[in-house]
Amino acid sequence: MDATDPKGLFEAALDQAAHLVEGVRPDQLGLATPCSEFDVRALLAHLVFAVERAGAIPAGLDAIEAVTVPAGVPDGAWAVLYHQAAGSALAAWSDPALLDAELKLPWMSTTGRDALSMYVMEVAAHGWDLATATGQPSEGDPELGAICLDIAEQALAPFERGGEVPFEAAVEPPAGAGPYARLAAFLGRSPLAAG
Repeated sequence: MDATDPKGLFEAALDQAAHLVEGVRPDQLGLATPCSEFDVRALLAHLVFAVERAGAIPAGLDAIEAVTVPAGVPDGAWAVLYHQAAGSALAAWSDPALLDAELKLPWMSTTGRDALSMYVMEVAAHGWDLATATGQPSEGDPELGAICLDIAEQALAPFERGGEVPFEAAVEPPAGAGPYARLAAFLGRSPLAAG
């Protein structure tokens, strides 16, 4: 896996999360997740929203106004909706020149390379949330997990947590934690907090 190729990493993170989305049963949609503000249904909606927002960025769209959190989704339709969002987002990043372009995120302007890397980290982190809440394996590809942890550490270092930065203070991961549990802990989630 090439840590310098955010498009390849994004595709890998999307594919990994797709298996987790497909593994959610309708009777699990009301379960709590490590993201205290989301149950599983709301987490799925947020994940689709994040992927759609990632696809809006290269088009120069205002990702806050152009993308809304999906509502009224039938219980069995989450995987289809997720796959549609993932396909559109990957297509939006098809031009390699976007990686070096200056793009506007909802909270800052940065290169396409850095912007897409942040969405790689977000998709992987929410995949861990979803897996933890629904009892699926939460440690995906270890190399991708380690890269996402590195992305998170670099991206969040300049910012104070809370407020506009939607992460709590880092918590201590349990001994022997894998890269996804360490990523979750760095983002302020308790790796032991399952629904």
